[in-house]
Amino acid sequence: MKGKKKEIRGQLTLFSEPLTLKKHIWEGWTVGDFIEALAPQLRMIMEGRSYLKPFTTREQLSRWCGDNQPYYKKPVPEVVAYFAEKYEIFRK
Repeated sequence: MKGKKKEIRGQLTLFSEPLTLKKHIWEGWTVGDFIEALAPQLRMIMEGRSYLKPFTTREQLSRWCGDNQPYYKKPVPEVVAYFAEKYEIFRK
């Protein structure tokens, strides 16, 4: 079952929980900035157009996000949750 995506004043709603895209994470970087920075690479991976295999667990996704985010090397839970729901990765 796919959730509806809806953006309202800096919030993105996936399924039932709102995600604040403007939440400050580190030195001016917001949740939305990290999502925007990672999205093109992750899309290629998940479409099978990369040397990496598509992720099947949230742990794999979280590790990749932390390693590939600019400047901040800890996985941001909101970013991981956004991509997990977008690509329907529900296994831990």
